[in-house]
Amino acid sequence: MEKKHQINLWYAFIAMMMVFLFQSWWTTYKTVEPIPYSEFEQNLKDGKIDEIAIDQNTIRGKFKDPLKDGKQYFVTTRVDMPLADELSKYDVKFTGVVQSTLLRDILSWVLPVLLLFGLWMFFIRRLAEKQGFGGMMTVGKSKAKVFVETDVSVRFENVAGVDEAKRELQEVVDFLQDPASYGRLGAHVPKGILLVGPPGTGKTLMARAVAGEAGVPFFSISGSEFVEMFVGVGAARVRDLFEQARKTAPAIIFIDELDALGRARASGPMGTNDEKEQTLNQLLTELDGFDPSSGIILLAATNRPEILDPALLRAGRFDRQVLVDRPDKSGRRAILDVHVKKIKLLPDTNLDQVAQLTTGFSGADLATLVNEAALLATRRNADAVTLQDFNEAIERVVAGLEKRSRILSDKERKTVAYHEMGHALVAANLEGCDPVHKISIIPRGIGALGYTMQRPTEDRFLLASRDLENRMTVLMGGRAAEDIVLGEISTGAADDLQKVTEVARDMVMRFGMETALGNRVYTTQRQNFLGLPAGDASEVSELTQREIDLAIKARVEAAFTHAKELLNGHRKELDEGARLLLAKETLTDQEFPAIRPISERGKHAAE
Repeated sequence: MEKKHQINLWYAFIAMMMVFLFQSWWTTYKTVEPIPYSEFEQNLKDGKIDEIAIDQNTIRGKFKDPLKDGKQYFVTTRVDMPLADELSKYDVKFTGVVQSTLLRDILSWVLPVLLLFGLWMFFIRRLAEKQGFGGMMTVGKSKAKVFVETDVSVRFENVAGVDEAKRELQEVVDFLQDPASYGRLGAHVPKGILLVGPPGTGKTLMARAVAGEAGVPFFSISGSEFVEMFVGVGAARVRDLFEQARKTAPAIIFIDELDALGRARASGPMGTNDEKEQTLNQLLTELDGFDPSSGIILLAATNRPEILDPALLRAGRFDRQVLVDRPDKSGRRAILDVHVKKIKLLPDTNLDQVAQLTTGFSGADLATLVNEAALLATRRNADAVTLQDFNEAIERVVAGLEKRSRILSDKERKTVAYHEMGHALVAANLEGCDPVHKISIIPRGIGALGYTMQRPTEDRFLLASRDLENRMTVLMGGRAAEDIVLGEISTGAADDLQKVTEVARDMVMRFGMETALGNRVYTTQRQNFLGLPAGDASEVSELTQREIDLAIKARVEAAFTHAKELLNGHRKELDEGARLLLAKETLTDQEFPAIRPISERGKHAAE
């Protein structure tokens, strides 16, 4: 029965009860005469009472002859008999009064019950809802946040750096605005479009921009909100969400973090039938059941497409995948242009240089960068944000906050200075390495005691074996400098060793760059946007595994030896640079020309 009909029945029941109570009161009022107890005694002596009925507090009876107003029945409140006999001697009118205990009963019985019920509602129910047990009557309802046209103010012009993705989604906008003319040749828009890419690249923003451009309702929900502890709840929410969308079509349904809902179903001899699988099955059914011509478009976003169920990605469901990747240099410049509109920027600020320094930054990273630059300018009471503020903001985002309160001993400062200068000089004397922009021995972040910042001149998507070997040599430059100058190595190269080992492993096992092992891979690498290890080792023999280990070790040792050779040939610059770094704590390529690339300094004498 619908809720509306239930409410109407309750109203009718309450009205009937009120009519019954009023009728009972009115009948009593018209037929029963309340009289004092003294008058009752007098009527009893005069023989006017025909019959009486006695209970604990009252006496009810019937007059022999009706009163002038027609009432034939009476009621009076009992009085203690000895007291009544005493009062009768004085010819006074007296009546009994029954003390009402309603308030006392409410305070002693009803109030504690209400208090306990209120505490249960406030604490127990909230805890139950957090654990998935609350809201029993609405457990199958969708928790989708609905944005209508006036709420979705995002447009494609607010999304920069992903032009290819915008072109793909422009078709969706055209279809939603005019479905009839779009399908004049028999084509129909894909049912489901999956936005994939690293975190922070603007997948959710892109989906909202599609709704804003098309001017249609936007149903947004996270994949995790479908799944509850009760079996069948997620499937009910999927049905409810699509039913809401059908009522307001044309509309867009957007499911964020689809991997929480659409993870590949388990396969094995025992099998599974848990709540997530039922929810996924219902989503697949809904995707098969709705006609795209009805004006419903399903958009979803994930940064883990490699774990999605294959049934989701087959043709006819999510049959189009749109990559929303990290922007290139021109894309970063476009994103910066969007965000700097919100701050007061010095007119001659070179945003191209900022875009060049932020290789690998996502749209969210660039938004944070612009905000950090504005905060830095505000702290120094500047009138506008400058390029220097952006440079300092990049250091804060990449390396963390400066920790000048962390006091290092003279020996530690010397070790860090030679370590960072070793990185810088090796990078400066290798062809094809990114130029060194800045060196610092000021502790930053959680564990960094210093850092060497390199400035990429261009975005690179392919790397040759020579480029990877040079990268390994630069990473080993700090440890090599410590070994040459101090005669011992420290724990400062722990992060460098991890990175250089990963590069060597990839060269040997993924890229087939080890001649002795042949042109094959020894690990399977799945697409991963989170930067997490996703490789699975292939089954290889113990002999082959030994050869792999020896090849990785040889490449790391070769990089270390090469770094030592370069630094031994530039020992004078190494000592001079470390001395300046200890004095100034921070050096740029302008202050110490020896760390400029070879292409800018000409052929080095060691060559």
